[in-house]
Amino acid sequence: MSDTFFIEKRPHSGLTYEEYIGLMEDEARAAEQAETNGKPLGRLQYMKLNLQRTKRIGKVYTPSDSIRTIVEATPGPRLWMVLTEPWCGDSAQCLPYIAKIARCCGNIDLRVLRRDENIDIMDQYLTNGTRSVPLLVAFEMDGTELFRWGPRPQPAAELFRKYKDAGHEKERILKELHRWYAKDRGCTLEEEVKSLLIGNSRS
Repeated sequence: MSDTFFIEKRPHSGLTYEEYIGLMEDEARAAEQAETNGKPLGRLQYMKLNLQRTKRIGKVYTPSDSIRTIVEATPGPRLWMVLTEPWCGDSAQCLPYIAKIARCCGNIDLRVLRRDENIDIMDQYLTNGTRSVPLLVAFEMDGTELFRWGPRPQPAAELFRKYKDAGHEKERILKELHRWYAKDRGCTLEEEVKSLLIGNSRS
């Protein structure tokens, strides 16, 4: 049975990835303007760096032949819904890979929903009781959920927990987390999504 939000086609009317990049660019400009005017940045402080990371990954990443083969065989159509926010550093490091993978198959429609504008949907996909993003949920077009992924690759999630449990400050944790992302270059995310796709094809 489809969830009400899917029946109402809210994911279907979400942002395309290109529209989401445009949103990030708008918020990066807003951050620059606020900084120039001496106004508090809040979460906008992360926007310029997030945009740079997102665009860099989009330029350099090419899906491997193995995941491309699996994705190209996707029976369609499918809808991939991603819940996220432009200020999210994990999203800046993960969503570009997801978008490139989705583009390997014309049967996949990737749509991005802002978490804070869709709290009722987000609350159906909590991670350990938290509204952690990015969160990818793949559906058949009748609303049947196929799989979900997020908010981080497993090794990154373990690293985050290790440093948090050790009592490190947030800035130290984020520094180590982004260092891991830079070293991994999307390899773990790709393998995790590939496993989900393979597992779904066998179900």
